[in-house]
Amino acid sequence: MKAYDGMYIDGTWRPAAGPGVIEVVNPADEQVIATVPAGTLEDIDAAVRAARAALPAWAATPPAERAARLTALRDVLLARQDEIAATVTAELGSPLKLSQTVHAGVPVAVAGSYADLAATYAFEERVGNSTVFHEPIGVVGAITPWNYPLHQIVAKTAPALAAGCTLVVKPAEDTPLVARLFAEAVHEAGIPAGVFNLVTGLGPVAGQALAEHPDIDLVSFTGSTAVGRRIGAIAAGTVKKVALELGGKSANVILPSADLARAVHVGVANVMSNSGQTCSAWTRMLVHRERYDEAVELAATAAAKYGDRIGPVVNARQRDRVRGYIEKGTAEGARLVAGGPEAPREKGYYVSPTVFADVTPGMTIAQEEIFGPVLSVLRYDDEDDALRIANGTVYGLAGAVWAGDEAEAVAFARRMDTGQVDINGGRFNPLAPFGGYKQSGVGRELGVHGMTEYLQTKSLQF
Repeated sequence: MKAYDGMYIDGTWRPAAGPGVIEVVNPADEQVIATVPAGTLEDIDAAVRAARAALPAWAATPPAERAARLTALRDVLLARQDEIAATVTAELGSPLKLSQTVHAGVPVAVAGSYADLAATYAFEERVGNSTVFHEPIGVVGAITPWNYPLHQIVAKTAPALAAGCTLVVKPAEDTPLVARLFAEAVHEAGIPAGVFNLVTGLGPVAGQALAEHPDIDLVSFTGSTAVGRRIGAIAAGTVKKVALELGGKSANVILPSADLARAVHVGVANVMSNSGQTCSAWTRMLVHRERYDEAVELAATAAAKYGDRIGPVVNARQRDRVRGYIEKGTAEGARLVAGGPEAPREKGYYVSPTVFADVTPGMTIAQEEIFGPVLSVLRYDDEDDALRIANGTVYGLAGAVWAGDEAEAVAFARRMDTGQVDINGGRFNPLAPFGGYKQSGVGRELGVHGMTEYLQTKSLQF
């Protein structure tokens, strides 16, 4: 076990203000692998002051130079991909292949995309007799989750840096080690002192201090809807901007004309990826009643193949939460066709890949975000019924539509109350805006829409 010390503040690793530590546990074997300092209000304040002091110079740095620093950061992340992947596997429990391709690979692409945007974005434009300037919003407080620990840091840090903002990042307490690696990468990339700061700590202490700090201009949070509501309320005290990427209960709508086997296969894979710990996972599969039994059989068979292929969930609390939802699904009358609440292994926080049939829209497992490898298969009568079910939750983050004719799928997707929809298995696009409708959040991440979250506008009339 390694005991890490210090917070990355103002370009150096400083001793923490308090003696508290956070244990980092490997969820695959339940062993403590490291400790990191638990940040206090004093640590957050020091980091915010450093970010505030660094803001004028970084905001005035030409966009081309900011782009060069982001390019350097991308190159460091690329060079350290193996180390990053091994670290994520150790603290999150994800299989190494997933850590290499997604957890370490996607952040490289995202950082590169913002290097390009910083160099090409029109920070100044003419509108009639006015000149409109797009200026950095200021000091950003970023509170990031554990499920995609590096991706979410990069998805907030890269656009903020491209826009000319400075940051304080508070990573999730379950996965702070890759965040420390990222701070090292920032330093190696030559990003000036104070522009990026990292404070590890607990949400109710360090996270809350960041959200309520009067010198934070924007707080960006990814996590549960319940915590997002709390952060929004705290931020309102100083009327700071909030960007919230929250929960989801996304619908995978398989229309009658679709290739059923492919739609089910891809749909199950989507839910099981990252052990179901994905806010945008298609956890509700909607199938026409005439093909329902076939789809259930296909889904159960596909899920059974993931038994030895997915990692654990992040911690014991999450494991117990997911198992509780599985038990509730059975209690409310859903039919278990794969998996179940029983522990699949003696050691580690594992949950069996689980599929429920005969799920009705009002059931708890069809309404609440489970955040585990659990799929609910629902039947519908016609397209209007499918749309009613798809839109029938408080969430609206993502979704999918499958149809034999692409235009048919697009027409249905346009009526869905959700921020992002994949058509017939469309590929992930790191330039497309990501974010939700309804209680799935406020604002967007990724691409140019993600960068505009960190800008504010000023107009001069002539």
